[in-house]
Amino acid sequence: MLLIALAIRLPSPGPAIYKPPRDGIDRRRYRGPGSLNGRRSADRGGRLFTLYKFRTMRMANGDAPEVWVSKDAPRITRIGKVLRATRLDELPQLFNVLKGDMNIVGPRPEQPEIFAELRGVFSHYPERQKVLPGITGLAQVKLPYDQTLEDVERKVELDLEYIDGRSAAADLMIMVRTMPVMVFRKGSM
Repeated sequence: MLLIALAIRLPSPGPAIYKPPRDGIDRRRYRGPGSLNGRRSADRGGRLFTLYKFRTMRMANGDAPEVWVSKDAPRITRIGKVLRATRLDELPQLFNVLKGDMNIVGPRPEQPEIFAELRGVFSHYPERQKVLPGITGLAQVKLPYDQTLEDVERKVELDLEYIDGRSAAADLMIMVRTMPVMVFRKGSM
């Protein structure tokens, strides 16, 4: 991890670790349509936490909002392309697992603003928040990075399939299937 951090910092000024907010597990009990359980003015999904990732892009100018990044985004650095392709940019999330914010396997955590947008498009999207988010998941080993809303819908279906049938054996199989994704860059940007 130290070598990766140095490889990020040398050609590109800024921190090696990127720390965006993400939606985590939603432990609130559902109290009917439109209920926010009296604790929030807006439903952002689950409990917010700070996600740790290796930075793969040049620093943005100003306070630009987070958006989906295309594979051709000009801000992605050369080392960033390699880290994304091998999924090594996710390695610092092991600290999120140790903190209890994430599991190794589960649905990927989403940006709060994008969560709010997607819950308006897919009514079943918040069901992903029933479990802790994961570093890898069924959707990540079966499908490439999202490019369209149809891609998101397929990933949501796989996330819900995982949640309905999750088990230690399923988690182990997903972890085993993650290795070829990393090594052979299957589904990479």
